Amino acid sequence: MYLHAGQDFIINTRDILGVFDLDTATDAGQKPKLTDEFFRRAQREGAVVDISGAMPKSFILTDFSGETVYITQLSTSALKRRADRPEV
Repeated sequence: MYLHAGQDFIINTRDILGVFDLDTATDAGQKPKLTDEFFRRAQREGAVVDISGAMPKSFILTDFSGETVYITQLSTSALKRRADRPEV
């Protein structure tokens, strides 16, 4: 099955490790520091693909060709609805 992640970008659902809300992933506590470090490392490794085209709302972590982070303008709930739709 495939997930339309926005901006005409399709991801195979078997490659998805997780879908994360950017607001909660960068909220108070230790999370912002850990998320920040994760994004910096992924950016250095060239593993960040920005498909948001606008204000980013979430990111999708995949294991396609190593870890890859796709930043999208879609919310986690919108991505879930798309993933739950039966294939046509």
